[in-house]
Amino acid sequence: MRILLVSKALVVGAYQRKLEELARQPQIELVAVVPPNWRDGWLGPATTLQRAHTEGYELIVAPTRFNGDFHLHYYPTLPRILAEVRPDVLHMDEEAYNLATWLALRAAERQRIPGLFFTWQNLKRTYPWPFRYFEQANYRAARYAIAGNPTAERVLREKGYTGPLAVIPQFGVDPALYAPSGLHTNVKRQSAVIGYAGRLVPEKGVDVLLRACEGLGRNGWSVEILGDGPERPRLEALARERGIGDRVRFLGQVPSTQAPDYYRRMDVLVLPSLSRPNWVEQFGRVLIEAMACGVAVVGSSSGEIPWVVGDAGVIFPEGNVEALRDVLTGLLADEGRRDELARRGRERVLAQFTQAQIAAATAAVYREMAG
Repeated sequence: MRILLVSKALVVGAYQRKLEELARQPQIELVAVVPPNWRDGWLGPATTLQRAHTEGYELIVAPTRFNGDFHLHYYPTLPRILAEVRPDVLHMDEEAYNLATWLALRAAERQRIPGLFFTWQNLKRTYPWPFRYFEQANYRAARYAIAGNPTAERVLREKGYTGPLAVIPQFGVDPALYAPSGLHTNVKRQSAVIGYAGRLVPEKGVDVLLRACEGLGRNGWSVEILGDGPERPRLEALARERGIGDRVRFLGQVPSTQAPDYYRRMDVLVLPSLSRPNWVEQFGRVLIEAMACGVAVVGSSSGEIPWVVGDAGVIFPEGNVEALRDVLTGLLADEGRRDELARRGRERVLAQFTQAQIAAATAAVYREMAG
């Protein structure tokens, strides 16, 4: 059974481990289509394709038009690739309301290839034309849908999608790569490391974390912020204004393959996301990455964070600086509690969020589609 999987997310090297696991599944012959790079917005920085995990499948690098535009980008050569590969299933790793999905599923229909789309969208939103048209047309054209979280499944049904559907996160983690060190390097430190990883944008709530840290006292902690974005200058200024500038390190963006080394330096990872009218946290991949590395996690109540964390971490009301400060104060004072959460987190990832498990569940969808 030949599968054609199209995904701009796969420019990130760590995500390609899912493809290697998919290629290992019985009866699966995998071909993946990725762009040579992907921009974060029209003028944002570009992530160039990282060839990190490329064994067992064919990787086709295809150009995109309107690169950086989430809704309007598309792959002009995809119809030709479909005709050449002749897959049994087309997997569009994109939302139903995107132009790329609409064009791809139309091309697949013309060639009598069953297609599916993926969605993270966990808010019931009404889109303007033509995106509303793309969405409804793709609901009719798709032979299957994959939702990345349970709320997205509910939203799809409420918006009128009636076809087969599975809840499978887009990516998991490789527990061999994202793993605790043999001896947690922070155990013998006098100062615990509070970490954050992700984009530096307002909705990620990093300012909430910095304000919470202001009241932690002068001893026993530091903050490491991994990632970059337009909020970085404001956050650096905020740390200085709050008198904690000497305790906060902004590490910038690092290659995905190096991320485990940075997680292993942390004692606690915090994801303080803030809901917006047009966005709530859809998964929080950094949570499962940190959990797999044996790091205690703390997350806000935004979106899917409580579902991802389960009983393996601590949830605080989003935006509540005092509540987050109380959580951090307790964890910094109780190494045993941190170790217990770290153990639970690793176990939760092994039970639900490995690349192998996600690949197996996805392959089962392919088999069902191919009959």
